[in-house]
Amino acid sequence: MRKVAILSYGMTKVDKHWRKSLRELYGAAAKKAMSSVSIPNIDALIVGNMCASDLSDQNNIGSLLADYLGITPSTAYRIEAACGSGGAAILGAYTAVASGMYDYVLTGGVEKLTDGVGGNTTYSLGKASDAEYELFYGSSFVSINALIMNRYMHMYKTSRETFADFAVLMHKNATKNPYAQLPFEISRETVLNSDMISDPISLYDCAPVGDGAAALIMCPLDVAKTITDSYVEVVGIAGATDTINISSRSDLLTLNSTVAAAKKAYAMANVSATDIDVAEIHDTFTITAALSVEDLGFCEKGRFGKMLSSGGLEAGGKVVINPSGGLKARGHPVGTTGAYQVAEIAMQLAGKADKMQVKNAEVGLAQNIGGSGSSTYVTILRRP
Repeated sequence: MRKVAILSYGMTKVDKHWRKSLRELYGAAAKKAMSSVSIPNIDALIVGNMCASDLSDQNNIGSLLADYLGITPSTAYRIEAACGSGGAAILGAYTAVASGMYDYVLTGGVEKLTDGVGGNTTYSLGKASDAEYELFYGSSFVSINALIMNRYMHMYKTSRETFADFAVLMHKNATKNPYAQLPFEISRETVLNSDMISDPISLYDCAPVGDGAAALIMCPLDVAKTITDSYVEVVGIAGATDTINISSRSDLLTLNSTVAAAKKAYAMANVSATDIDVAEIHDTFTITAALSVEDLGFCEKGRFGKMLSSGGLEAGGKVVINPSGGLKARGHPVGTTGAYQVAEIAMQLAGKADKMQVKNAEVGLAQNIGGSGSSTYVTILRRP
């Protein structure tokens, strides 16, 4: 297996892109990635997407994008793994390069959630749960995570204010991110007084609905060294699964897929959680952030609140979490979120994150979840 590098990346601002199509959104991100380096060709395109079939009436995404970008007859296909589609596409691209099958792979993801109307978008997203045992009975990801959040607050005696404070931190971080959908600060009171969606989850505990695209070019590490000084190495990468419905899990407060994927990725990279300088985690809801921080090994179970209040998730703390603002404030265009996360970590390690820059960041981690933890993709990057 060959060592693999991320050669370049491009992103669009997460927003409500009413006037841009799927191909135009991804094209904008891909052209940024492709124009920043000089390479002979694109051998393959592997793109993450979740909802195009439902909300944009479009299948065959790989061919659509390859045609638009003018890279035919390259291999091109879509990967769908719910909200983890972007992370799954990164893993697919890594495997394609590491195996030696392709030298230059364009990957990432694209999503247009605002092509749906009201309940159509919620229903499309809900299909990532167990359609027969959860969606059929009216469950949504908000109601499922509300159950988990209630359980967490009861089990660990965690206050509602703790989760509000995490949302406040994410919005503060997003003010420095030119790609963020919600780049404004909020207060604890704003979160606590926002509209109740599913008790105890209120509006500002949730990631917003938006559109976006992120693209990355991956190639062999030894080749990257001859092309640019801004490459970063993929030193660990893994995916794992758990039961798709939460009723089948023995512990609602552990994301087994995250635990398993992180264990494999840490081992592959020969690092531990204490070696991670910066991480982009999957905070669809504030409760998801708590579980993710704990299950990635950044603190013990039930200690999320203490780590947050002590500044452990900020600059100068144990690990800087979501300098981008995370899903909560950067935005969550589901099928491409994992690609944003990996691009953001690559940007940090290359020293190109501008106002978001984490000082002396050498090792970074991206964690992308599908469903309610039914799958997780963990990618670890290192600065050369």
